[in-house]
Amino acid sequence: MNSATSILQVENERVIVTEWRFSPGAETGHHVHAHDYVVVPLTGGTLRLVSASGVTEAQLESGVSYARKAGVAHNVINVNDYEFRFIEIELK
Repeated sequence: MNSATSILQVENERVIVTEWRFSPGAETGHHVHAHDYVVVPLTGGTLRLVSASGVTEAQLESGVSYARKAGVAHNVINVNDYEFRFIEIELK
């Protein structure tokens, strides 16, 4: 598996801020989000989301954020032919 890389930027009693970098074809591996979170795309493009309910593709736009509740379980895969990056802000 070509793994996405994470760079921890901030962690304190309220938030965890991580930059995620995905080379073409890179993936996070299956994981479950323990906290509510916000994603801020730094790159526009398509990410494939693989979960128990199936496979979907998300079209993301640079700078257009979205939020999800804790408990999301999925694998995230970069299907672009270029590096994809986003900032993830987890709320404790």
